Amino acid sequence: MEPDDEVTRYAILSHRWGDEVDYKEMTRLMKMEERKRNDVRQRAGYQKIIESCKQAKRDGYEWLWIDTCCIDKRSSSKLSEAINSMYRWYQNAQVCYAYLDDVDETVFPTKQADSKVAKSDGWPVWFGRGWTLQELIAPKEVKFFNKDWVHIGNKRRLAPKLENITGIPREVLSDGLGAVRLSVAQIMSWAANRETTRMEDRAYSLMGLFGVNMPMLYGEGKKAFQRLQLEIIRTSTDHSIFAW
Repeated sequence: MEPDDEVTRYAILSHRWGDEVDYKEMTRLMKMEERKRNDVRQRAGYQKIIESCKQAKRDGYEWLWIDTCCIDKRSSSKLSEAINSMYRWYQNAQVCYAYLDDVDETVFPTKQADSKVAKSDGWPVWFGRGWTLQELIAPKEVKFFNKDWVHIGNKRRLAPKLENITGIPREVLSDGLGAVRLSVAQIMSWAANRETTRMEDRAYSLMGLFGVNMPMLYGEGKKAFQRLQLEIIRTSTDHSIFAW
């Protein structure tokens, strides 16, 4: 499957990373000795792949794209291509499955939980991660699932609640970035309190939201955000960017 193929209908997964199975392991799974293969299959990341595939099949999709095992991160060129294309791939998907692995309830959380305040202001940790911002906005449809893969709501119906959690206007959640006039500073504010494992990803995860591209230079640290600002300035006359 090629995510840029406008004909292929596919689902896509949004999740926070944990004990994952990568591209190399998935492509070599059947060639592994049995002990190693069983070890991989016991991982939470492998079970996540299986359950999301089951959901895609139930929904009538032949293809499912998952970042952990569909990007060959051994190749810097493939990684750079994937990160620069990520927003478009989520946008082109028919549906995005947002997996909230810290939600036990069979309904979407209606209030902040004290036990999670430190990481994500009391909401599921998914809402506090950098990459999941574009993964919430870009897809036409987002379905939320709890840790047991019970469907607990979708983006359109939950738009008022999601606006409260994320600060993103419900019109944007329902109809995309073009639904309302937005300043650069406003979009930046949605990401202000989100975290990424790598410092550079705070910038890289915003490229799609601003419609810009740039090469990946892991190790550049804070310079990544400076490069992002320069790319935005080249394509926008919105001076609100200087607030950041």
